[in-house]
Amino acid sequence: MTHIRVATYNIHKGVQGLGPNRRLEIHNLGHAVEQFDADIVCLQEVRKMHRREAVYFKHWPEQAQADYLAPEGYSVVYRTNAITRHGEHGNAMLSRWPVLAHQHEDMSDHRFEQRGLLHCEVLVDGRPVHVLVVHLGLVRASRVRQMAQLAQFIAREIPADAPVVVAGDFNDWGALLAQPMATVGLRSGSTAVMATFPSRLPLVQFDHIYVRGLRPVSQQVPRGRIWGRMSDHLPLIAEFEWERD
Repeated sequence: MTHIRVATYNIHKGVQGLGPNRRLEIHNLGHAVEQFDADIVCLQEVRKMHRREAVYFKHWPEQAQADYLAPEGYSVVYRTNAITRHGEHGNAMLSRWPVLAHQHEDMSDHRFEQRGLLHCEVLVDGRPVHVLVVHLGLVRASRVRQMAQLAQFIAREIPADAPVVVAGDFNDWGALLAQPMATVGLRSGSTAVMATFPSRLPLVQFDHIYVRGLRPVSQQVPRGRIWGRMSDHLPLIAEFEWERD
C-alpha cells in the first residue's frame, strides 16, 4: 500500500533574528528538508531573490531558495506571492513524484499583505493528487474571506472525486478552518492539536494539512533546539494512505 508523506513548513525566508543579529539559516533548512524524507514538501515564505540580503550574507545561495532546498531528483514549483523593494517571495512545492500541471491564484485581501495560493497536480503512483500550498493573512476578517476563496477555488478547479492535499501556514489555530474545508470534503490530518508556533515555545497550531480522498496514518512536529532556531514556525509532517485501495 502506498503511503504519501507530506511536510509543510514556513521557512521565514531562510533568515532568523533582527537587524545586525540576523543569521542565515537556509543551509540548515536544506538539511532539514532532506530529513523530512517527504514525498511532497509545501513551503511558505520562500525567497526567489533578495538583492540586499544577497549582499549582506556572504554565503547567500546563488540559486532561488526553492531550488536550493530541493533534494536531488525532486521537482520544484515556485510562485511569487509578494514583490518587495529588494526582492520577492512566495509559496513552493517540492515533489518526489512528477508534476503534471500547476497554477497560482492571488489571495491578497488588502494592500498591506500580499498572499497567494499555489495549486499543483502531482502524479503519485500513477494517480493524480491535487496539492494546494497556502499562506493566509494575519487579519481574522481577511482569513474568513480567504478561506471562502480557497473553498471556491477547489470546487471550481478540482474534480469532486479527486484526492486533494491542502497544506500551509493558515495563521489560525483552527477556529475558522473546519467549516469551509468540510464544504469541499476536506478534513484535518489529525484530531490532536500539533503546536507549531512560535518555534522556540510552541503554543498554537498555525500550520495545517487537510486532505480529501486520503486516510491519515500519522502526524508529527519535530522538536528540539535546532528546530527552534531555523524558523519562527516548526514543520508539520504527516503520512497518508489511499482512502480506497
